[in-house]
Amino acid sequence: MNQFGNSFRLSIWGESHGPAVGITIDGVRGGIALTEADFEADLSRRRGGKAGTTPRAEADLPHILSGVYEGHTTGAPLTILFENSNTRSGDYSNLKHHFRPSHADRVAADKFDGMNDPRGGGHFSARLTVALVAAGVVAKKMLPETLRFATSMVSVGGESDPTRFEEVVRAAAAEGDSVGGVVECRVGGLPSGWGEPLFDSAESLVAHLAFAVPAVKGVEFGDGFAVAQRRGSENNDPIINAEGTTLTNHAGGIDGGITNGNELVVRLAFKPTPSIAREQMTFDRALGAMAPLAIRGRHDACVALRGQVVAEAVVAIALAELSLRA
Repeated sequence: MNQFGNSFRLSIWGESHGPAVGITIDGVRGGIALTEADFEADLSRRRGGKAGTTPRAEADLPHILSGVYEGHTTGAPLTILFENSNTRSGDYSNLKHHFRPSHADRVAADKFDGMNDPRGGGHFSARLTVALVAAGVVAKKMLPETLRFATSMVSVGGESDPTRFEEVVRAAAAEGDSVGGVVECRVGGLPSGWGEPLFDSAESLVAHLAFAVPAVKGVEFGDGFAVAQRRGSENNDPIINAEGTTLTNHAGGIDGGITNGNELVVRLAFKPTPSIAREQMTFDRALGAMAPLAIRGRHDACVALRGQVVAEAVVAIALAELSLRA
């Protein structure tokens, strides 16, 4: 299923090279000021064309089809459409049987009996994250204005010095290759008490959405995997006042699956873009053997660069869902 949420419900539809992609959002309260111009700031952060990103130039102009009247949400389902206007489907004509490594091509063919759309990855494409970004814009409007989002790259290709990020990406692209990266999203101003024990914990919902983003292979909160190397005395966050403020924030703002009022800290690990210019050996179902594959198309040398706003969007969506259950 391509749906998420109980109170803030999303349904994403479309394919990378189809006529359009879009999203329907249910659970949006009426009376929120919303116009198509409100989406521009975040959509511009996701657009390609910048160094290290895809040269595919889509306008990404949102068309609000339902749920808004006279500049305000109505409380009815909100549907937003994005036209696909800059496609080169011929670049993918050889992928119906010659599968790109580390892509969804082969598993999609298996799951849907070969009837999946292989152009640009079809419904599995990162193109659909434009719909997640749009949902993130709406989610932020559902949240208290006191919340503060701050999202950034913390590493690229294993390099943690921001002054070298561009150099690392450029070097990989020059060799027909790609690099991954880690994106960190921080949210300040969160109240204590959002989230449920166990299955609907704050971590569970954020991680659920994060892994819906193509290329995301890891999620950690607070100090993440580093806590496994410490003693409890080193990792505990002492509470210093009645509001629950902690002296340290190793937990990343969540205790027992519930926000504790401190800054939420979550990091997403993006894998290197698997569509690279370098020729690769991979299985060709028509031949019944491995064969050299030259991948055509326009791809990011570091998809994490445009993934920053997507990471922020999924965190906002999860928080909108949690806020409606609080």
